[in-house]
Amino acid sequence: MGLLHWESRYSVGIAAVDHEHRELVELVNRLYVEATTQGSKDAVLDFFGDLFKAISAHFALEERFMRERGYDHLVQHKNDHERLLDEIRDIMDDFEASDRFDERMLAQRLDAWFSRHFETHDARLHNALGAHPE
Repeated sequence: MGLLHWESRYSVGIAAVDHEHRELVELVNRLYVEATTQGSKDAVLDFFGDLFKAISAHFALEERFMRERGYDHLVQHKNDHERLLDEIRDIMDDFEASDRFDERMLAQRLDAWFSRHFETHDARLHNALGAHPE
């Protein structure tokens, strides 16, 4: 069972963005599995790096769609993206610096990191844009 589960309320109504959201859910779940099984610390850190790159690319796509559609909360949404990138870096740094792995703490941080943005900024984006053809 994964840490995060895709829910239709996470949809922003843009197929490419929603597809990437689903992929990010899968990546976070794979990271969690890697971190909680016998994966080496280096392998988990490499996975964190891959997740960070995927998240950065996703945010760039989402911001492009918001600019193209004249989204009125672009600045706030982009600022939250920057905050999220800082938080994932902090999670990575804490994991790397720790001598003892706290599975529960990692699960809480990843879930809060992912869910909070979806429930606020992405929900607002969905309400503003609704379903749009690609």
